[in-house]
Amino acid sequence: MDRFGDLDVFARVVTAKSMSAAGRELNLSPAVISKRIRRLEDRLGVRLLQRTTRQLSLTEAGQGFYERVVAILGSVEEAESWVASGSGQPRGTLRVSAPTSFGRLHIAPHLKPFLDANPMVSVELILTDTFVDIVAEGFDLAVRIADLRDSSLVAKRLAPNHRMLCATPDYLARHGVPESLTDLERHTLIAHNTDQWRLDGPDGPVSVRIAGPLRTNSSEVVREALLAGVGIALRSTWDIGAELQSGALTHVLPAYSVGRRVAVYAVYPSRRHMEQKVRVFVDYLAELYGATPYWDRGLVL
Repeated sequence: MDRFGDLDVFARVVTAKSMSAAGRELNLSPAVISKRIRRLEDRLGVRLLQRTTRQLSLTEAGQGFYERVVAILGSVEEAESWVASGSGQPRGTLRVSAPTSFGRLHIAPHLKPFLDANPMVSVELILTDTFVDIVAEGFDLAVRIADLRDSSLVAKRLAPNHRMLCATPDYLARHGVPESLTDLERHTLIAHNTDQWRLDGPDGPVSVRIAGPLRTNSSEVVREALLAGVGIALRSTWDIGAELQSGALTHVLPAYSVGRRVAVYAVYPSRRHMEQKVRVFVDYLAELYGATPYWDRGLVL
């Protein structure tokens, strides 16, 4: 019985979301794929996949099993790659997608030490605020700032993401310091691609309607307008941590924040498991940022 092969078939089916598509990848008929999955479920004594005429979805047991299978397959692939290359040294081109501002501030400045430590790896860093399909667009991994608790993607948490309301001291001196959400109605609020903020407050989630003289699709325009004293903005500490520490910006309404469940993640496609070049880069970023990333040190969060 090919137990290891059944694991690979299962992982391919989950990634492809189709037994037919997985069969094409493995050069096996859908009937054979279905038989291998059924054999695996019979051996485990649990249902791993919910099957309908339209789609496949993981059961709760299937999700937990899938996460562990991907780790196993990734380890095996890494071991084979190490033997084939004659060493454990990462190699190849690493294609990375990341949000524009985060990538510019917290990935690009730290690439040199990574490249120096891994001379056989080259990095292609694509910065975009558009959601990318990692597999379809050929990326090895993507850095995403999101709530991935319910995601089926394979991901590693790199750092927390704290967002807070802030303004320049000069703006607050001219317009007053808001002491309640109601006070925000008389302030200039600046944001991009949204007409409301959803905040977490002492009594639960609340919404704040945004109406102001500036509209933009650029997060970086909001940042520059904020620093110029145009108004109050909702920003992540990775974006304005240095300004908060220097006093160039002031945290306002500290009882309200966003994204307590949102974090910075490295996401990679399970179909390719986890190649060694991906593993070392993800581990590098995780160690670089740490539980308390450098941009949060010294801040009251």
